[in-house]
Formats: sequence, structure tokens, C-alpha cells
Amino acid sequence: MSLTDLHPSRRAFVGGGAAAVLAPSLGIAPLPVHAAAPLQGTQVAAWYRFRIGEFEATVVSDGPLPLGDPSTYFLGSSKDDLARLLTDNFLPGSLTIEQNALVLNTGRQLILFDTGTGLGSAFGPNTGRLLANLMAAGIDPAQIDAIILTHAHPDHCWAIMGEVGKPNFPNAQVHLSKADFDFWTDEGKLSAGGPIKDFVAGTRKHLLPVRDRLAFVADGREVVPGVVALSAPGHTVGHTTYVITSDDRSLLVTGDVAHHPVLLLQKPQLQFAFDTDPKQAVETRLRILDMAAKDRLPVLSYHFPFPGLGHVAKAGEGYVFHPAPLQMVL
Repeated sequence: MSLTDLHPSRRAFVGGGAAAVLAPSLGIAPLPVHAAAPLQGTQVAAWYRFRIGEFEATVVSDGPLPLGDPSTYFLGSSKDDLARLLTDNFLPGSLTIEQNALVLNTGRQLILFDTGTGLGSAFGPNTGRLLANLMAAGIDPAQIDAIILTHAHPDHCWAIMGEVGKPNFPNAQVHLSKADFDFWTDEGKLSAGGPIKDFVAGTRKHLLPVRDRLAFVADGREVVPGVVALSAPGHTVGHTTYVITSDDRSLLVTGDVAHHPVLLLQKPQLQFAFDTDPKQAVETRLRILDMAAKDRLPVLSYHFPFPGLGHVAKAGEGYVFHPAPLQMVL
């Protein structure tokens, strides 16, 4: 037997099958082929559980959110440069980002950070999966005590209310910045053009019905025990990140400080099309990423590949995201 016999071409493997290629050279008869199992066509429920000190945390997906052409959303670099950056990182040229909601069980409260898009079809057929994935993870929406919003964009708060006008989380108090509440429920913006009119109209349907259960967060103040708000404006006027701490462990919930682990980390000066104040968003991104890198603070990013957990490190003029190894045993 020659070395060539042990290394048949890739075409032979793909076209004829590895067993058929190797069996004659090894002097054995190929095994008989039995009836093929049907393709399943489904994926497992998307949730992932881990610990933050004494707290139990569960990332629950609301489903993938398609963006398409990156040059439509990531501004400040040429279309060719964006495509090259994605190719260099083995990523497709058409973008899809994730939606990683976090459920925190402190032993006293069950807290949901952001809610996803809800069941509408405006954001593609694969979004709006939060409620189903919560149930798959053993979490009853009626047991959620608090919803903490990073901001009031549709993909973060449009599942507060259900399709029939009833709250999906009937026992939850809702926490967000007053600046974002005032901006995204402003009736005067309903006469504006562009997407802001649709954003405001939709957000009013989810925040105004729970107005009596709203509580406003403040920079540097504790929202609930173990969770501190950290103002991070720019993406929206009141965009807020949160630091969760239990024992000597912490996690930074970054919301939409960066929408993509390559484009906005390697090129943090790029602007995102839906930033309310793009210049301020860049300044905030640099400040938050610098803090996370310097303090080696674990982060959870809402739009990074599921489950969005990892660390940020400085790399030249930008940063690099290091995903946390998944723990198969809690």
C-alpha cells in the first residue's frame, strides 16, 4: 500500500464516499448500506445556562436577525473594505446578527434583559422566538419579576406586549432610562419621516400599556440587587449597559454598544446606520470596550454570535472578541 492510497483526492471522498475509496486499498469489503434516516430539518432550542457567582444566568435567543449588505448599515468604510474584512475572518458577505436576551436568577428575582422583536414579521421569519425558547429553557414568562431594557429599539422591547394586547410578562416591572422612554414614545415623532415614525409607533404599543409598571434607571445606580446601570448613550439617547455582580464575579451586558464582533471591534470608528447620535455612539463604544478590555470584564453582547459571551481585548487600533468556552456541565 502506498502513501497515495491513504490519501485519496477530495473529489473521490465527496463524489464516491470515503468508505468506497478506502475499502479496496485496505483489503476489506465495504459495509452494506441500510435505509437512510430522514433529515430532521429542525434545530435545538437556543438557550445556554451559566453562572455569575451565586447567580444563575440563561441566554435565550430571539432568533437570527438578517441585515444583508453590510455597507447599508456600517458606515465610514468602502463596500470593498467591509467585504474584505468579512472574508478575512471567514464570514459571509451578507450579514445576519443574533439576538441574545439574558435571564438572570438571583435567587430572589427572575430578571429578563431585553425582550426581542415579538411575533411580528417585520424583522424576518426567524425572529420572535424568545417566548418559545424561554419555555424550552424551563422559564415561565409569568415568573419574570423584572424586565431591564438596554434601550427601546424594536428588537429589544417589542415583545413586552403580546399580539392580543396582553402583556407577555404580566408580573414584570419594566426598567429603562427616562431619556429613551421619552424619546421613543414621543407622539410628536409620529409625523416624522423614515423608520423613526414606525419605531415610535410600535414602541408606544409596548411601553405605554405598562406605564404604571415602569421604573427609570440612573447612571451608576443599582437597578435591582446585584445589577448596576452604566449609561452608554449614542446608539439611542438613553442607551444603557448593565454590570451584574455576585460574589467576586461580574458580567457586563453591553446591549448595542457594538453590533458585530468584527466590523465594529476591529473598526470601532465605523458608525451604525440606526445610531441616534453616531459620533457619540463611537465615543461610547471606545469607552466601554476600553473598560472591558482593561478590567478583563466578561461581556454579553446582544448581537454577537450566540450566546454572545466572551472577553474583549485591545488589538492595534481596535479590539478582538474572544468567545467564552461553552460549559457543558453547569
